[in-house]
Amino acid sequence: MPFKIPDVVPAGALARREQPVVPVPGGLILRPWSPDDAPVVYEAFQDPVLQHWHPREADSVDEARGWIDGWRKAWPEERDAHWAVADASTDAVVGRISLRQIVLADGQAEVAYWTMPSARGRGVAPRALTALSDWAFDEIGLHRLELTHATANEASCRVALKTGFAPEGTKRSSGLHTDGWHDMHLHARVQGDEPAGT
Repeated sequence: MPFKIPDVVPAGALARREQPVVPVPGGLILRPWSPDDAPVVYEAFQDPVLQHWHPREADSVDEARGWIDGWRKAWPEERDAHWAVADASTDAVVGRISLRQIVLADGQAEVAYWTMPSARGRGVAPRALTALSDWAFDEIGLHRLELTHATANEASCRVALKTGFAPEGTKRSSGLHTDGWHDMHLHARVQGDEPAGT
């Protein structure tokens, strides 16, 4: 028996194309990860701030290279999509942004991001998030993007609010970090929402 509602985004919407480079205002780009980026990924995961909010840790450059290999394979499998946020002129990596848990049929995904310590306070995360969200809505046709962060992570909350991800509630005790269970704020932006000023 067929479904009465067609897929929001047909299968193959990602796999049939090369992962793009997405321009970001202010001299940045979102580009696919390269194995050569492994040292900078390893360096990022030595940062205590990132370690506090992220469930993984990198023990070596080789381990980071393995992550990048997985990130690159996720694109044709249409389950996740990962980009390096890089300086458009130097190609230096200043952060990471991704669409996770993509469900094309439902037109939904979750966004996640981090920035290098040297890039914080310069608007990198909001600009990258707005560019990725616009691309996901306009080019792929996703309908809803979700963003979650620990309620104690005020910096991530500011990024969400600044980019038009409306707060929708608190998921109680739903994120396990090294210091225990955290309540998580749920934000979302849906097709047709206007991003807030970035």
